[in-house]
Amino acid sequence: MADIRCDVAVIGGGIVGLAVALELQRKHSHLRTIVLEKESGVALHQTSHNSGVIHSGLYYKPGSLKARLCVEGTAAMVQFCKEQGIPHSICGKVIVATDESELPALDELMQRGRANGVPGLHLLGPEEIRELEPHAAGIRGIHVPGTGITDFRLVAEKYAELINASGGQVLTNAAVVKITSTADEVVLETACGTVHARFAINCAGLYSDRIAKMAGAELGLRIIPFRGEYYELVPSKHQLVRALIYPVPDVRFPFLGVHFTKRIDGGTGFGIEAGPNAVLAFKREGYSRTSFNLRDAAGTFAFPGFWKLATHFWKMGIYETYRSWNKAAFTKALQRLLPELTEDDILPGGSGVRAQALDASGKLLDDFCFVHQDRMLHVCNVPSPAATASLVIGREIVAAVEQVGTIPANHARKG
Repeated sequence: MADIRCDVAVIGGGIVGLAVALELQRKHSHLRTIVLEKESGVALHQTSHNSGVIHSGLYYKPGSLKARLCVEGTAAMVQFCKEQGIPHSICGKVIVATDESELPALDELMQRGRANGVPGLHLLGPEEIRELEPHAAGIRGIHVPGTGITDFRLVAEKYAELINASGGQVLTNAAVVKITSTADEVVLETACGTVHARFAINCAGLYSDRIAKMAGAELGLRIIPFRGEYYELVPSKHQLVRALIYPVPDVRFPFLGVHFTKRIDGGTGFGIEAGPNAVLAFKREGYSRTSFNLRDAAGTFAFPGFWKLATHFWKMGIYETYRSWNKAAFTKALQRLLPELTEDDILPGGSGVRAQALDASGKLLDDFCFVHQDRMLHVCNVPSPAATASLVIGREIVAAVEQVGTIPANHARKG
């Protein structure tokens, strides 16, 4: 393939990278934008392995970028699904406290939700919980009526379709293997040829830290992969869950705990998913318990921040791993929310791997993280609600690039 020249190259064809390219096409139609995706199709990893929940913005610390973008992003995502005919449902969610020790954290969630402007929140007593979810346990809860579900793989595929239709280009099988920079451009050696770009945006997800290192950037963090494993309710037990049932999360971690989620499966129907847990993965794209990659595992264990994290939370890590291998333990965790559930009511489902940024002090980054470097912007941590808020995250990233004056103003380079 001959060398390709463009104005902006976006590395990574997941939902965030595609949203960035879509925003560039919409706002700067004079530019030539190319998305470089290493796989044979878009959105094959985090995007297509997540829960499909359109989050409301309840969980996030007021004032954080996540909190600000999620509420706006929810509305934008729902509108996008309506306009593009993508299956979705605003089914609502119930967060339940099953023990008095969880009540302070539940109250904190309510305060966060109100501070973040989440509409329609309502505190629930036991009877009100059962009106919404007749089979759920709980002594107090929160109803979040604006929470919804969709299929984010279909959303991402629509982003790619719109990018191509508006003059951009999504290249698949285009893994970036080398990056060099000059005063005028970023040169990206890929599996399908060399790309010369005036600016590059790193949205590589699970590999964002490696792409940054390839470009010579010092991030001071490492992407640590955590696998979330799901079970599915057998069809005869779907009536146990009307919509979404969540526990009160442990605020020390950016994970929400095992829960029940109604799912839209490719627009073909609904299913009920139970999970996920959160276990350390020994491969960045390791979707099974036995997945292993020496480089990925060694990279985790060689990072000082990992051992600082492990020192504080090793007991939880052992428990999550035990529950991963023991169906009875997984069922017991689910029974806190749904006491009627039995082991026979759930079957092994899918799994996903989350790209979680960890800094050298052992802190799990809980907000978005953007790092500028000459003619590149590295998107280093885009945790949930990344899919929900992808459209407004795309706008935020493009605005960040505009602020440093690296987007050409009025002409595109042809080639």
